[in-house]
Amino acid sequence: MSTFRLRIDGRTFRDPHNREVTLHGINVAGDAKCPSEPDQNSHVSQDFFDGDRVSFHRRPFTADDAPAHFSRLKKWGYNTIRYIFTWEAIEAAGPGKYDEDWIRHTVGVLRVAKQYGFYIFMDPHQDVWSRFSGGSGAPMWTLYACGLDPRKFAVTQAALVQNTWSKPEDYPKMIWATNYTRMACQTIFTLFFGGRDFAPKAIIDGKNIQDYLQDHLIAACRHFALRIREAGDLENDVVIGWESMNEPNRGLIAWPDISVIPSEQKLQKGPSPTAWQAILTGSGRACEVDTYEFGGLGPYKSGTTLVDPKGETAWLSADYDDTYYGWKRDPGWKLGECIWAQHGLWNPSNDELLRKDYFHRNPETGKEMDYEYFTNHHFMEYYRRYRDAIRSIFPDTIMLCQPPVLEIPPSIKSTKDDDPNMVFTPHYYDGITLITKKWNRLWNVDVFGVLRGKYWSPAFAIRVGETAIRNCLRDQLSAIRQEGEDYMGKHPCLFSEIGIPYDMDEKYAYKTGDYSSQVSAMDANHFALEGSGAAGFTLWVYMATNDHFWGDQWNGEDLSIYSLDDRMLPSATPPGNGSKSSLSPTSPSYSQSQTTDASSVSPSDLKRTLVSENMQSQSLRSSAEDTDEPGFRAAEAYVRPTPIVTHGDLQEAGLDLKNCSFTLKLTAPSATAENLPTEVFLPDFHFPQGHVDVDVSGGKWTISTDEAEGAPIQKFRWWHAAGDQIVTIKGVKRRPGKVLSPEEEDGYLDQYRERICTIM
Repeated sequence: MSTFRLRIDGRTFRDPHNREVTLHGINVAGDAKCPSEPDQNSHVSQDFFDGDRVSFHRRPFTADDAPAHFSRLKKWGYNTIRYIFTWEAIEAAGPGKYDEDWIRHTVGVLRVAKQYGFYIFMDPHQDVWSRFSGGSGAPMWTLYACGLDPRKFAVTQAALVQNTWSKPEDYPKMIWATNYTRMACQTIFTLFFGGRDFAPKAIIDGKNIQDYLQDHLIAACRHFALRIREAGDLENDVVIGWESMNEPNRGLIAWPDISVIPSEQKLQKGPSPTAWQAILTGSGRACEVDTYEFGGLGPYKSGTTLVDPKGETAWLSADYDDTYYGWKRDPGWKLGECIWAQHGLWNPSNDELLRKDYFHRNPETGKEMDYEYFTNHHFMEYYRRYRDAIRSIFPDTIMLCQPPVLEIPPSIKSTKDDDPNMVFTPHYYDGITLITKKWNRLWNVDVFGVLRGKYWSPAFAIRVGETAIRNCLRDQLSAIRQEGEDYMGKHPCLFSEIGIPYDMDEKYAYKTGDYSSQVSAMDANHFALEGSGAAGFTLWVYMATNDHFWGDQWNGEDLSIYSLDDRMLPSATPPGNGSKSSLSPTSPSYSQSQTTDASSVSPSDLKRTLVSENMQSQSLRSSAEDTDEPGFRAAEAYVRPTPIVTHGDLQEAGLDLKNCSFTLKLTAPSATAENLPTEVFLPDFHFPQGHVDVDVSGGKWTISTDEAEGAPIQKFRWWHAAGDQIVTIKGVKRRPGKVLSPEEEDGYLDQYRERICTIM
């Protein structure tokens, strides 16, 4: 049996030498949500509905451009990539029509990633089902298969889509996510997960719409996996796992009463219809619906508005050419009429709601259902089918199970689904910061505690002061991880999405270069991750094309850690083999003393050594308040030290950014072998050579820079004894988030020039 590059050991990941691996990752890349031919980001309306003739052949970027992106991410300390792809990228042209050119392109990009040593798991991404319902994921033809007409979503408000917004630049921030509770998504996800139960008349090509959609999605992913397997050099070496589905949603399944908004619906923004009102407006009826704004304590009603489609309907007309895609719809499924009216939920002749609890009971048993029932039955049925399809290609691959966001995980502990080769992959965002696009240093809310009924009143969930806020975020992530273990069994927990908006405070940072709010928010999120006990994370998100105007080029979001309009951190350490080590390698314990060895630079290395990313020569004005110079985009907070491999069990690791002090605690079963030390990524921005203090409980250590995996990485390597061990590494304190003053910038240059002179 071959040796796996990464394996699961209970709650942790291990390398072939049994060292614990910490997955320090990033989502790559958000660009994959939208086609490249034509270049149709979510603010582009031209030819939007020509969705059968699009391709993703340059997404997330070309193979030629890939080295620049992967080397950048490697230098920032990332070792893991959640690789974003969409069903639409595989099967846009129609059912069963796979884009082999895109698959070959993707295999080429993965081969480039292999050169940089990344662990990659594949993410079949979706947001609110499809680009044509306001997000990303499924091909356009799936909406037609469901009997829906996406061209009528705007007038009926069945979905709020930026591509069809009158002024895309005015598309309300974060309103895209409310599409989960609008008519199009509610209908499609109900059909996808529960069509057999709730829409038995929805038969297409002899299958219920549930099986038709699931069969096509799973077959497309399986075909993609097969092509990766056939490539011959990617399995296990690069692609180590497959995630189930990004942010699955129940639609209307288990809703107790569609005539009211359920209490658990925490996101309301803009026009907020009940599901019943959404069904009516989707069928051309006018309704007065409540409108909401989102404040610090959540949504609040701001008024009402009339939604009047003037007789237009979101359902395909009876005279639609249903032969276009080659399927055959059963005569019992009538076009031109709401699918829920056809199943007796309401009477379109008088608009009477007949069965407001239609989705609340199992139609076979009559048993009441809730979200937990949906997760354990409908979601898990899909997950098993997807898992088995991928495992038919990669029998030993790691499966990353992502249940519905912030819902109780499936109860599979000690069942046959308690797979030892599975990872629990929840998502978490600080909702108040994400929706309001402000970092509130004064107070925040324990949202997860509120959702789990921890407090008699939400007022008791408020946390006051930045320290309390940071601890609150940490405790929420820890509680999510523990809940996953309680319900799913002992598995690694990897937060596959977490991140912050960069366009805070009306884009103040873009006007001033002052990213201190973003640094505080990003540092708080990383503090929470480091203290949660999770085995890793993949930050949301890296975008190759982010800019200050359109952000992530998708629905007004702006969460990318990289932007074309911002600078990257300067480096105080040139690439090469320069190293520092403990003063006495033979001593059983070591002080903070260090020696400095000059690395050698040959004429061929010199140009690379002086690349612009490593050294900024332009002086900046002293105050970030009166400059339009770009800042470092809070890189001070996300480019941070992290364990790479740990000999033994990692007990604790984290950065005190304010004091630039990193601490790692571990328990080792034995002394480290000479060729298998504990290794830590040590960013030279915070820890420039010659300005680092190290305090260890024992053993010997070195700090050196090498390019073993395609990019210059500074690492701390530690050879220690068995038992409990601790190391503290202190670097250079910086002003958080501000543009560097001329003195600071010159200081970096002086360090760099001094280093070069020493080398020469």
